[in-house]
Amino acid sequence: MDLQARKLEFIQEFVKLQSEEVITLLENLLKQKKSENNDSPEPMTVTELNTRISKSEDDFKSGRYKTSAQLLEKYR
Repeated sequence: MDLQARKLEFIQEFVKLQSEEVITLLENLLKQKKSENNDSPEPMTVTELNTRISKSEDDFKSGRYKTSAQLLEKYR
């Protein structure tokens, strides 16, 4: 059975559920798995990394940055 067929079968079984407790458990599991996946950023390509480095260097040269002290003061 392929993934698409499994999803459809799951949906059909989910629609039949009458237990709010089971639905809540499934919702929580889904939220947990989604947040686990979102914690890991997508890796950058070498080109993207070099572009970001160049922009950061330009920002620094142009004075568009904050010092550690400024950041710490902002969040105290």
